[in-house]
Amino acid sequence: MLSRLKSAEPSRLHLVLMLVLTFSTGVIDAVGYLGLDRVFTGNMTGNVVILGMALIGADNLPVVGPSIALAGFVLGAVIAGRVLKPEAAGWSRRTTALLTAVGIAMAGVAVVLFAHAPHAGDPVTLAITGALAVAMGLQAATARHLSVKDVTTVVVTSTLTGLAADSRLGGGTGAHWGRRLGAVVLILAGATAGATLLHIHAGFGVLLTAGLTLVVAVTGGLARPRTQAADPAAAEPPASLVSER
Repeated sequence: MLSRLKSAEPSRLHLVLMLVLTFSTGVIDAVGYLGLDRVFTGNMTGNVVILGMALIGADNLPVVGPSIALAGFVLGAVIAGRVLKPEAAGWSRRTTALLTAVGIAMAGVAVVLFAHAPHAGDPVTLAITGALAVAMGLQAATARHLSVKDVTTVVVTSTLTGLAADSRLGGGTGAHWGRRLGAVVLILAGATAGATLLHIHAGFGVLLTAGLTLVVAVTGGLARPRTQAADPAAAEPPASLVSER
């Protein structure tokens, strides 16, 4: 198993792993919107729209929850940006560590949900919203650092735009249509799975997301030596050493 991971093509492996995280985003957003008082913890576009409507009291939409989610997501992305700043784009030990932290945080949230049923406006529920948003911000920024084209793990609007505009109907070549369509379908499937698990318990959806994220972290970490070896830039000595020779 380990040898097969190390021999896998890095770009293809990273694509598969990011698609798994895209599915998990659908799961966690379904749990957030349906189980945490109409709040998205992964899709921030939805929160901005909800917050904009809530500010004029439309349909009794929540204000505090989306605000906490937005702040938490930004905080998570800032932390990931700081941690990954010294690293070149691609998988590294820090990437593995960040995704592992996301998985552990979500597992902890799942435990809290099993012990405390969420209620709209409840302080514990708001804390859960904030924790999930921070975790998703970490995940999104880490996925961005990996630079897998057309797969951000949290956004489908730009993916759909690219899929349509670059299709043959749109006058394009249809390049990357498979991964784009896959990202849209997987976030849809994830939302369906999350809503289904919510009928049993909100904690199961978060627990599933935690497990998937940890699998991605471990898989990427185990394949990392091969990924680095396959990167021509990583194999080249620094320019300063070349000039000294």
